[in-house]
Amino acid sequence: QVQLVESGGGLVQPGGSLRLSCAASGSISSFYVMGWYRQAPGKQRELVATITHGDSTHYVDSVKGRFTISRDNAKNAVYLQMDSLKPEDTAVYYCNGKNLVHEYWGQGTQVTVSS
Repeated sequence: QVQLVESGGGLVQPGGSLRLSCAASGSISSFYVMGWYRQAPGKQRELVATITHGDSTHYVDSVKGRFTISRDNAKNAVYLQMDSLKPEDTAVYYCNGKNLVHEYWGQGTQVTVSS
């Protein structure tokens, strides 16, 4: 079993930046895709961004041009650089990883964008 632990959340003003990190307790080299999801109060969890083992990326339209996902297989980590943050980005952000046999989730980290 691999555990995913997110960090880097917090309170930031609109227009600010945060960098989320997801550290895996084991190797992520077998994970064919990793991603970030978020869940705002009263809303369903939604996909934010994914990155494949080959570094192909996908973003939900609302974050394109503002967020950047990356992975470092050597460090068993995935990152989400979030720039130009908006109040509507406020949510709990979850790290996700999939290999051929299992799907893994982290516990989440809170991101609050407010003045």
